[in-house]
Amino acid sequence: MRFVDSNVRTVNYNMSKQSELLDRITVRADVFGGKPIVRDMRIAVEHVLGMLAAGDTAETILREYPELEAEDIQACLRFAHRSVAGGHVYDRLPAREAS
Repeated sequence: MRFVDSNVRTVNYNMSKQSELLDRITVRADVFGGKPIVRDMRIAVEHVLGMLAAGDTAETILREYPELEAEDIQACLRFAHRSVAGGHVYDRLPAREAS
């Protein structure tokens, strides 16, 4: 008889979710000099992080930028975490061509 550890399923789900979040962060050479941006929009990850660091809530950011979604803010936080934790987030970000 085999037992499946529910923690393994949770870890696999969380890893998949984290990967999906990072897919929201893109880099385009023609936007902000190639800095990471949210979903190909002209909203820099560093701007969202700066607002959070200044004390703005996710709700405030979403109200001021209605084109953003809650998952975009989570993606910015995940990106920052992976960056400071030594993860190679730039290696997995798709570079986009200028439109």
